[in-house]
Amino acid sequence: MKRIGVTGHRDIPAEAMPHVLAGMKAVLCGRRGALVALSSLAEGADQIFAGMALACGAELTVVIPSGDYEEGFDDPCALARYRRLRRRASQEVRLAFPHSTDEAYYAAGAYIADNCDRLLAVWDGRPARGPGGTGDIVRYARERGKPVTVVWCDGVERV
Repeated sequence: MKRIGVTGHRDIPAEAMPHVLAGMKAVLCGRRGALVALSSLAEGADQIFAGMALACGAELTVVIPSGDYEEGFDDPCALARYRRLRRRASQEVRLAFPHSTDEAYYAAGAYIADNCDRLLAVWDGRPARGPGGTGDIVRYARERGKPVTVVWCDGVERV
């Protein structure tokens, strides 16, 4: 069984989206054998990855950083997608943090990196904007020798 985790930006510019989708599809679809996808289902890369993984026949493991995680979704559509994807998960891991903090997000990203065979990073290559951001999780995974596949479109910057 192969386990692929995700870390990535919540805001993906429209001009990067075709490249990001193609990169995810290349990693997730057309594989032989069982595949498990790990995601925290945050808005953006996490939700896109989880939806594509399910469409490609993978099992989904969701990693919930905190007890109040749902309260952090400002966009009602993103919250609805989160709930739909969460219901389709075969496994759920709940971390013991009562509140959504940078520490909780970092712990969830570290859990995913520790429990996958490969980390897919939808990452612009820049430092994290806050503790526990994509850049931090990529660095964490690489420091532990975890293979990381970065998917981004050269020349595209996030706002």
